[in-house]
This record gives sequence, C-alpha cells and structure tokens, in this order.
Amino acid sequence: MSSIEKIALFIDGSNLYATSKALGFDIDYRRLLGEFQSRGTLLRAFYYTTIIEDQEYSSIRPLIDWLDYNGYTVVTKLTKEFVDATTGRRKVKGRMDVDLAVRAMELAEHVDQIVLFSGDGDFRSLVESLQRRGVRVTVVSTLSTQPPMIADDLRRQADVFIDLAELKQKVGRDPGERPGSREMRQTSQFLARGAISRGDPVE
Repeated sequence: MSSIEKIALFIDGSNLYATSKALGFDIDYRRLLGEFQSRGTLLRAFYYTTIIEDQEYSSIRPLIDWLDYNGYTVVTKLTKEFVDATTGRRKVKGRMDVDLAVRAMELAEHVDQIVLFSGDGDFRSLVESLQRRGVRVTVVSTLSTQPPMIADDLRRQADVFIDLAELKQKVGRDPGERPGSREMRQTSQFLARGAISRGDPVE
C-alpha cells in the first residue's frame, strides 16, 4: 500500500466495543492509531458513541476524554432510556449512523480510503456511495464469532474486509494489562516478599 494514501478512520464505538469483547480482548487505541498511521497518511480518526442522558457518571467517559486528547475526533450524542411498552424491556433511543454517514460523505473527496469499524448492515449503502466517489472502503469487524458480528451484505460490499481477530496482536490489549495494573502487581509482590522475609503471615 502506498505510504502517501490518505486514510480516515470511522469507528462505531459501541459496535467495536461489542466486537472486541466477543473476541475476548480490549482495544489499545494508541496502538490502533499507530497501526493505521503506518499504512498511509492518516488524516482523521473519528470515534462515534452515545451517552445516556441523565446519567451522572458514564463508564465510557474516561475513554472519551483519553481519545479526545490523543489524536481522535470524538463525536457523542445524548440518548434516552425508555421502557418498551410491548416487551417491558429497557431500551436506548438514539443512534450515530446518520452522523457518521454524513461526515464520511463530506470527507470523501479528501481521502483515498475510509476504514469503517462496524459490522452494522445499515452502513452498506454508505459504503456503496463512497465507492461511487472513488473511495476505497475497508470494513473491520469479525466472522470469528457465532453468530458473526458483521452483516453479510456489508462485508460483500466492502473493497477490503479485515477480521478484527487478525488485528489482535497489533491493536489488542491484555485485559489484565490496563494502565497501572503492572505497577500495582509489582508493588503487591514487593510487599509480599517483604512480609515473607519478616516472617509475617501473607494472605
């Protein structure tokens, strides 16, 4: 691949999260950025996600803040939780599909390739429209789960399909290696050795 190819990443945050969890690993977003910077000129990396309205603290907030300061353009939308009258189940209203599609079309004339991190079949028409404008579209999801996390028509429409499982060694993070976890383990091992040398009981 030419090093001068202009690339933009479009990440469907909740979809990528679900896909990586189904494959049993966490995404290291710093490594992910580096991987695609090595494939060409990375113009933009967009991360789209929803935040539930009226939630004082969102578990995704630390990730959003980190991404925002580390090379990603984060796009969020407030969503509302409601109870489905038919099923009685709690559901979330609000999707990012249209926002992502509009931005991708706006950027089409400035890039050679768009990498879409999503398996959502609703994006098939977006991929087709981008291709008509001369943009190569790579879709990242997985066929390695049962059922697959990618819609078949989206996979077939893409110019290139990359199975996220194949990127694990390049963009994955060991769930036990979250920031600070190694330091915490080393500290506890050090304290345990000290207790052993003193003859103290170690739980």
